[in-house]
Amino acid sequence: MVNAPIADKTTPYWWEEAPPVAIPEHPLPKSPDVAIVGAGYAGLTAGIVLARAGKSVVCIDKMNPGEGASTRNGGITSGNIRPGRQELIRRFGQDRADAIEREGRAAREWTYDFIRTENMDCDFQLVGRYAGALGKEQYESMAREADALARRLGVESYAVPQSEQLNYLGSDYYRGGTVRMDTGGLHPAKYHRELMRVAKEAGVGIHSGVHVDGVAREGSGFVVRTDKGAIKAGQVLVCTNGYTDASDRWLRRRLVPVRSRIITTEELPADLMARLMPRGMMLSENRKVGFYYRPSPDRRRILLGGRDASIHGEPVGPALHLREGLVRLFPELKDVRLSHTWHGNVAMNRDMLPRIFEKDGVHYATGFCGSGVVWAPWIGSRAAYKLLGDRERGVSAFDFRPPAAVPFYSGTPWFMPAMIQAFRLQDVMALRRQTR
Repeated sequence: MVNAPIADKTTPYWWEEAPPVAIPEHPLPKSPDVAIVGAGYAGLTAGIVLARAGKSVVCIDKMNPGEGASTRNGGITSGNIRPGRQELIRRFGQDRADAIEREGRAAREWTYDFIRTENMDCDFQLVGRYAGALGKEQYESMAREADALARRLGVESYAVPQSEQLNYLGSDYYRGGTVRMDTGGLHPAKYHRELMRVAKEAGVGIHSGVHVDGVAREGSGFVVRTDKGAIKAGQVLVCTNGYTDASDRWLRRRLVPVRSRIITTEELPADLMARLMPRGMMLSENRKVGFYYRPSPDRRRILLGGRDASIHGEPVGPALHLREGLVRLFPELKDVRLSHTWHGNVAMNRDMLPRIFEKDGVHYATGFCGSGVVWAPWIGSRAAYKLLGDRERGVSAFDFRPPAAVPFYSGTPWFMPAMIQAFRLQDVMALRRQTR
């Protein structure tokens, strides 16, 4: 056990500069063209697209806008897809697998262009990502995939042998790794704040503290029932993701909220940061439930995150697990104090893919599986173009049947602690095989 306090604060580090704020209450519109449920990355981006196309749009959220995963994540623009390429081919066919891979590149490029075009002050830096390998066999497999990715998509992607690792990461924990230069980092709460600014300038009406009781068809449109009154909308788009509640029981059975936790160190000396993270890259490792980590935008702290096996309260174990992982990577940090620890919900589904789908005329953009910094705005924008009938930009490889319901699940992910522990055991066994 590491002898150190857990952390000074249990709120996100990102909130120090850009905390979520309540929007002063004002009357809901009676009959907008589109009602969007959820004012995170996906909902706001969809609203921007629709409002700029001339639609009247209201975006409502039961919390303060961005108070969920949009301001609690690690700020890494990975755009990860959980199933590997061969698994995608097996489950969905070669054509969809290829289209998903191409769309990943398009989504990252669109994100970076969107940030530049809208002059978003969100500390974005395209620094690349280093992924560590746990053994020789894993390194060789990752090196082959990096080479194949470069050939298939033209992405700058390459292997780094262990002998050169210190040029990328000040740790000898891994046996080499791979680099992707199409990944960067940003300040997620500032990004959300900038999306709010752009959405308001586009004319999107944003409301906080509005709880949806249900959505029902009425004539050619819909009635969205809320605790602040009813909204009659021509179209409805739901973007609630990991904070979906009982107001949409059908969706809740298809999205499993999984806690993701992050810890942040106190400020570190500049020379130590330069040695531990010499290129300021985003970092990850090849495990089922591995860590992701990065320097803070000002390069004064290290943030490290991973899955949290708890489902209630604020137990100390998950934060200690992350701290122990941090010290395994960087033994020189064993006495460093933590300034923050917090968690947020990511939304997993049985396909383990971000999704656009429809049920009874209601459209959904959700299920970002822990990679929402890229996927949430992208999927939100594609869903908006679909509502507009745009036959070019409204087409997505992620737009197909709804994900299947999770058996014996109705809102409380009682099975997640056991699943995460099982995945960790698989990681331990895989590491033992790698180090034989």
